[in-house]
Amino acid sequence: MNPTTALPVPVSASPASKTHVEKSFSPLVRQFLDYLKLEKHFSDYTVKSYGADLIQFGQFLCGEIGHGAGQAHAADAPPLSGNLDQRQLGCEPLTIREFLNYLYGQNYTKSTTARKLATLRSFYKFLIRRGMLSVNPLSTIRTPKQEKRLPKCLDLEQVQKLLDAPGDADLLSARDKAMLEVLYSSGIRVSELVDLEMGDLDLQEGVLRVRGKGRKDRLTPIGSQAIKALQRYFELRSVDTKSQGTAAHRVFLNKHGQALSTRSVRRKLDKYLQSAGLDPGISPHTLRHSFATHLLNNGADLRSVQELLGHQSLSTTQIYTHLTTQRIKEVYDAAHPRANVDPIGHPAAVPAKPFYPAKVG
Repeated sequence: MNPTTALPVPVSASPASKTHVEKSFSPLVRQFLDYLKLEKHFSDYTVKSYGADLIQFGQFLCGEIGHGAGQAHAADAPPLSGNLDQRQLGCEPLTIREFLNYLYGQNYTKSTTARKLATLRSFYKFLIRRGMLSVNPLSTIRTPKQEKRLPKCLDLEQVQKLLDAPGDADLLSARDKAMLEVLYSSGIRVSELVDLEMGDLDLQEGVLRVRGKGRKDRLTPIGSQAIKALQRYFELRSVDTKSQGTAAHRVFLNKHGQALSTRSVRRKLDKYLQSAGLDPGISPHTLRHSFATHLLNNGADLRSVQELLGHQSLSTTQIYTHLTTQRIKEVYDAAHPRANVDPIGHPAAVPAKPFYPAKVG
């Protein structure tokens, strides 16, 4: 047996006994996660999130959480039987609804609940494709309606304050400035930033090769300020002995000469937000939102922004149009020939003329 795959402990035949589930992956879940990583090329973080959702669902199926966890079953309740794989394969829509009810009782947000449902949908579609099931227990389950939340966005003055905060007097400051400039100039995700390799840069043409979600590469332009910041960073890095090690092929390195992590990027951003006096709730992703919004505000078309962001669906990009309504209204008022014509009164506001029926004969 693979040492990383732990089978769940079988349930005792006694209805009053407590069900126990190892906090590790059952064989079916392990197959699914391997499929996501090796065939779908999902990131390690995404695979980890799917695994955590399925562990929680497995605990629910085996009675460790929800519906009287740790208590004896009622006399009319059927005893839990079979190992976790068997329970997953025998899952019915009612069980899914009970799981959703448990999540609701635990005050999970609608977005988190929707994500967990998406995990289960993917898992059961996988089982059906592999011929292990014929009916999807989630086929009649609806995803909770999501609240529409607009992403945070910085204005140009705030962006300038943030980008000026690191300076470039030493290696680490120059690295941080280059890092922030690239994030805002290209709109790439922070995970894509830390994965950049030296061979992905063409500073002569001003283009990055980005490895997006699902290992789908795309080319993204960067501006002159980001190029200048990168050149300054590389100039200082070339004389740093720690930067010449095994991770030298990576663009952004930590002070030990190893690849920079997404968590480190967040810590550096927090530092510069504080020094610039900006909202501490801003995240690296806010620079991506700002990138998209500023492009649309300055006349870029939605399809081009979709390509630059690496979105598969245009509907994902459309959220940024809500942030540019004022700009669209200004363009309309300036360009449409009848935008500023005096408004026509509503018919109800005009006194009605008396009606005289036509004479007959």
